[in-house]
Parts: sequence; C-alpha cells; structure tokens
Amino acid sequence: MSDLDVLIIGAGISGIGVAYHLQKRRPGTRYAILEGRGEIGGTWSFFRFPGIRSDSDLFTFGYDFKPWHRAEAFADGPSIKAYVAEAARENGIDRHIRFHHKVLEAGWSSAERRWSVRAQRTDTGEELVLRARWLFSAAGYYRYDEGYTPAFVGRERFRGRIVHPQSWPQDLDCRGKRIVVIGSGATAITLVPALAAEAAHVTMLQRTPSYVLPLPSEDAIAKRLRPILGERLTHAIARRVNIARQHLVYAFCRNYPRAARRWIAKINARVLPPGYPVDVHFNPPYGPWQQRLCVAAGGDFFKSISDGKASVVTDRIDAFNESGIRLESGAQLDADIIVTATGFNLQALGGVKLQVDGHAMRPADTITFKGMLFSGVPNFANAMGYAASSWTLRIGLLGEYFCRLLAYMDEKGFDVCMPLAEPGMATRPFLLDFGPGYVQRSASEMPRQGDAFPWLASLNYAADVKLLRRGPVHDRHLRFTPAR
Repeated sequence: MSDLDVLIIGAGISGIGVAYHLQKRRPGTRYAILEGRGEIGGTWSFFRFPGIRSDSDLFTFGYDFKPWHRAEAFADGPSIKAYVAEAARENGIDRHIRFHHKVLEAGWSSAERRWSVRAQRTDTGEELVLRARWLFSAAGYYRYDEGYTPAFVGRERFRGRIVHPQSWPQDLDCRGKRIVVIGSGATAITLVPALAAEAAHVTMLQRTPSYVLPLPSEDAIAKRLRPILGERLTHAIARRVNIARQHLVYAFCRNYPRAARRWIAKINARVLPPGYPVDVHFNPPYGPWQQRLCVAAGGDFFKSISDGKASVVTDRIDAFNESGIRLESGAQLDADIIVTATGFNLQALGGVKLQVDGHAMRPADTITFKGMLFSGVPNFANAMGYAASSWTLRIGLLGEYFCRLLAYMDEKGFDVCMPLAEPGMATRPFLLDFGPGYVQRSASEMPRQGDAFPWLASLNYAADVKLLRRGPVHDRHLRFTPAR
C-alpha cells in the first residue's frame, strides 16, 4: 500500500480523539489506526473489574464534539467504551482502524523521511510493515499484560482465591463471601461498593489513607438545562462549568492544603456514621492533590460503610496465612477472596520500541516539547493527558495543535519537524508533583520535562488553550526540514 500521512497507535479514547481532529481539520489526510485488540475502547475495553468507572465527569472526560447524554455524570466502563465506539462510528473513524495489529517497533529513516512500523497480527501471527510520514502514539501508559502486586509473605499459604483487578476472572462468584480488598486508590474505592452488593462483607485494607470525595452521581446543571436547551448546548455549558470547578478545587487544594484537608474531612464526617474515626482512616500523610483525589459517585463507598456492608482497616500486612491476612498489629482478617488493588505497572508508548536512524531511542532520554513532541525524535507525537483533571481535556488540545503544526509545515514547504533541547538543560520527571506509587515506580522509564517553557508540561487547561490552540506554532526549539 502507499505511504500514510499519519499512523496512530491505539484505538482508545485518545486515538479516536486525535483521529477526529485529523478528519475535521485536515480532510484528505491518509491515516490509519493500529489497534492490538479486537475492539475500540483501550483501557475501557480491557479493564472489567466490578464497579469500574471514570473518576472524572463525562462532560470533561468525554469529547467536546460528542455530547454526553446520559443522566449519570460518572460513567461505568462499559458505558464509556460504548461512547468511544459510537464517536468513532458516527464520524467514520472506525473505517480507518485495523484491529488485531499490535505494533512491535518503529524506525525513522532520515534518508527516506519516513517511519517504518513493524506490526504483528494478533489473530494470525502474520507480521507486516507500514510506512508513514508521522507517527502518533495514543497507546496510553498502562502495561496491560500484568498489574502490580507486592511480594506478600505467605501468599502461597492462603486457601482462598487471590485476584488482581487488571485480570479479573469473569467466573469469580462473590456472593456471600468475605472479601479483603488491599489498597486505597480509585480502583479500591470503586470495587468496595460493587462487591459489597453481593458479598457477606468487604474489608478495605489500606496501608495509607486516601482523600475520598463523595460527589453527586448526576450533574445538576445538565439535568436542569437538557429539557430547555437540548443536548449539545447543555453539554457545552456543563463542560465549561466542570472545567472551572476542577481547576478551582485543584488550586484550592494545592494552595491551601490545610484548609482543603479540613474541608474534605468535614465532608467525610457528614456521610459516615457518628463518631466514625475519620482522622484514622481518611487522614492521608500527604497534601490534597499530591495524589489524585478519589471520587465516590453518589457516595456509594461511604454508604457501604454506613450500612455495615463494608469496613476500612488501616494497618500493615505482616503475612498471608491459610485463612486470610495477619496484620502487624496482631489482628487477623479472615477472607474467602483477597483482591490486590495495589496498582498498575506503567510503560512508555505502550511498549513500542523506537529507533532513529538505527539508534535505539529510550523515552527516558527525551524531553517533551509542549508535553507532546520528543526532543531528538523527528515527526513523532505522543498523547499524554492531564493527571490533575480529566485526561481527555488535554488530548483534544493536542489534536488541535497537531493539525495546526501539519498545516504550518505544508504552508512553509517542510516535511520534517524535530524538537531540539538545549545542551545541559535541567530536567525533571514528567509528573513531578504527582505521587502515586505506580507513577513513582516507573518515573525512570518515562519521558522527562524541562524546567521552563516550552519544555515544562502545563497542568492548567486555560493556559494550554492559549498555548496549544491559539499560540504560535513556530518555535526556535523546533527544527524544520524543507521538503525535497
């Protein structure tokens, strides 16, 4: 086949979003999306543990071009998967997806000014090579073949079943069982109420508490405006309001951490039984938004505790034994099922190996330009959303900027673009102030950011609107090569 203009890796929420902007802003672009699995959705088609949902509202986590029309603001995994697939189908993007194409490696040739991408058919084993002017990685950062589980002493002694949410067995029967969920992050907060609906009892065992906010399951503004203004205008207004709300909460937490801590604690106390030890189980040792705030949609997590169907234990594990877990305090937690909601493993670029003119490129050796392009890597872009607000907000802006960059190159007669960092530039981890264990464990493998614009990754949507949507494309740190 002839060369492509753009090859996108991944048919998840990022890949479909980038493809939409290509089609809208650059009609006629020859592009394809390679997806290793057999369906659209990425993370939302892969993770299937009970209760899985977004902890961002769908007015901001969803696309600006496709209104979210359901009543609930925080959607479950299957609903998000269906939403993404519908967006692809409505815009004809699904016709550009090649399923069961797992990208193994990609190499850039300066002589040919093309990427050669080697992929394998996961259904037949066949290998093939595709060529493209630009490579856009929308593969996310989760390592899908394994989750993270610490080495627990005595694990082999436990007579029950141990499962990790990432590889949830669909035949697991939780009815009437005693379940211990190890962990206190977003996965655990969604798992507990979902499991408590059928289990005899669910205990969330945490080493370190998290901040958990109960938020309404429905968006009040959208509920009131839909009958009057219709879906599209309601979605636009609710999106703007929720973007502002996210920013205000984040700024409040980071600028006034003590006040924010007291505010969250008061909210927790109101939705828990009188006298509940909030200062023990919901009192993290770090400031609000140094790790992502967990969301209990509709307060379901707290309701499970209030109803006696779930409980929280803050302690450390000494060892597993035949009947459950012995804690360092000497207490015993008996269980029929233990769920290790202990986090995920990350990998840069979905594990795809890159080469530039025959030399291996390590993501950790690069610096991100505007959080999207990699220093020293020609015609390559990466989709990296926000950690401190809805991921997809940034993906939309990156898609817009990418199209503006391609238009600028066409106008000026360029066919190669490569960011060049200044020698000796000070660098820092891409997610410097974001402290979850899964991020810190993998920081040494991820791309880095600089200490000043345009190498410093922004966490502010309004600032990125100015930078990516309205700011100039040309920059002295970008080296453009004229077309032959």
